[in-house]
Formats: sequence, structure tokens, C-alpha cells
Amino acid sequence: MRLTELEHYTCALLDTARYRDHSPNGLQIEGRPEVNKIVTGVTASLALIEQAIAQGADAILVHHGYFWKNEDARIVGVKQARIKRLLAHDISLFGFHLPLDAHPELGNNAQLGRRLGWRLEGWSGEQNLIAHGSVPESMRLADLGARIAQRLERTPLLVGDMERPIRRIAWCSGGAQGYFETAAALGVDAYLTGEASEHNVHFARESGIAFIAAGHHATERYGIQALGAHLAAQFELDHRFIDIANPV
Repeated sequence: MRLTELEHYTCALLDTARYRDHSPNGLQIEGRPEVNKIVTGVTASLALIEQAIAQGADAILVHHGYFWKNEDARIVGVKQARIKRLLAHDISLFGFHLPLDAHPELGNNAQLGRRLGWRLEGWSGEQNLIAHGSVPESMRLADLGARIAQRLERTPLLVGDMERPIRRIAWCSGGAQGYFETAAALGVDAYLTGEASEHNVHFARESGIAFIAAGHHATERYGIQALGAHLAAQFELDHRFIDIANPV
């Protein structure tokens, strides 16, 4: 397919124009005009780029791309090394940040809830980024943590009474610990995100609402995979997801 067609389709699919974001969504680095093989990954690191080159990819699609607000605009250092490799091999880079978090079917939050077996019942918060719903059956926080560890292959940080039964839950992948109080106002028993801040611990203890930090990378692996699989089926593209391990 044509690169321009891929750009127009993905931006329309994810409704990128609707979001106020911290980086540009869509095509960030332009490569060859024809796309037959795509690689997806969480972050456009040099390690991902090198593997995409080895795979013969025409385009890379990621959740964490480049050109974030308030960062140094100069193409130097790590940024130069990454972009130089993309340009040298004529590989395009697409980045989809908040639109990929919030998409009701392909998004990180929808896919994360599905992987964990939770019922998604609605969206709330800033730009409707917070998903909320319920677990299939009430379970202790300790048991819920064990299930999350098994499904995400990463042990989560749990803050709260380990014996507390959890039924209602809200979640937002990645670095969304700042939404904890907003999620708590939904009347949930627990809130899950990727990272934790010091004040989250105190709020969890004092509110009685459990806080779960399951890993920024670990919670954001699934939306980009779903997007890649959708594009492969829609346009008969060769697709491979490459997971560059990250403990954060």
C-alpha cells in the first residue's frame, strides 16, 4: 500500500485530530513511498529500529515516538542516532500516543482490560482516557495482583489492604498515576496504571482504594499489537510485533 494511504487510514481510524497531545500523532519520519512490511513496538528505541532493519521493514509503528513538547528540538545525540538509522534505510516511523491509549477497541486500555479479563463499562477523566468496569468475580487484592502478574508477566506493585475484596476497578495504562484521585471518584475499589508516585501511596492508604502499578511498558504492549494486526488483515501487510524488554 502507499505510505500516504497508511497515514490517512491510521489517523482516521484512531481519530488523531480529536486529541490534545504531547507529541505529533501519525507519520513522524517519512521513508519509502510503498509499504508492504510493518514492525510494531512500544517505543521507537534504537534497539527496535535495528531489529526492524534486520526484518526488512518499510515502516515502524509505535506508541512512544519522537518530538515531545518541551524537549530539546536539536537533532543531536541519541535522537540523531535513531533518526539517522531510519533515514539511512528509508524506513518510515509512525507514533500514536493518546489516540492509541483511548481507542475503544484497539487501544491500550481496551486491550489491557481484555487481557486481564475485565468488563469494560465506560470511560471517564481527561479526554476520556480512564477506563472503568469490573472484574468477573470479587477477589482479594492479593489474588488480583497474582492474576495481573501472570497475565502481564510482570509482578505489580500493590498498595492497600491485601485482604480487601476488589470488584469495581478503573485503569489507565502507562504513566497515568496522576489520574488516581479522578478514578477514585468513580466509586471503584482499585485503580491500575503503569507507574507510581510517592503521593499515590498516601492517597491509597487514606482513601482505602487500592493502587496498582503494573509497569509502564508492561501495560502498553497490547494496543500497538492490535493496531498492527488490524492493518495486516485490512491491507494484507506483513506484520511483526517486536517487544524490547523494559523493566519500568
